[in-house]
Amino acid sequence: QASKGFPPLPRLSSRVSIAAMKLRMAVLAVATVAVVSTFSAQGHATQDSPVGKALQLISDLQAKIIKEGEGAQKVYAEFTEWCEERSRNVGFEIKTGESQVAELKALIAEEEAIISSLAGKVEDLAGEIATDEADLKAATEIRSSEAASFAAEEKELVEVIDTLRRAIGVLEREMKKGGA
Repeated sequence: QASKGFPPLPRLSSRVSIAAMKLRMAVLAVATVAVVSTFSAQGHATQDSPVGKALQLISDLQAKIIKEGEGAQKVYAEFTEWCEERSRNVGFEIKTGESQVAELKALIAEEEAIISSLAGKVEDLAGEIATDEADLKAATEIRSSEAASFAAEEKELVEVIDTLRRAIGVLEREMKKGGA
């Protein structure tokens, strides 16, 4: 983006044509000064004569060209200053960008090391989980087996207790009959 509305730098061929134009203008100015001074020295340069008018027009044109040249030189100086400042700023931006690239590369390497370390931990934890799941499955099978065994023993004991209660009840009835 051009600051202050300056266009991008002209190509080399434009610079050459600008230099050639400046050279032509300088030659024209020198020739004009020489002609004006020659006619002035000879006394031909009166305001009323056609040569005097032509010399006055040439003199006015010379002043105009010099004024435009000074304006162009001022614009050129501003543009040159802008280009140099922009060049410095771009240089600083490049250096900053390069240092940021180096920092980011270091950060990426560091994060890759962390990723590698964590991947190893994940593998270890996956192995531990597999072992724990196998242990849990074995414990569940043992618990199921023990629960089935307990249920069978409990059922048998409940039946025994029930049988003993009935026997106690029969004995108590018989004792009441025989002792009454």
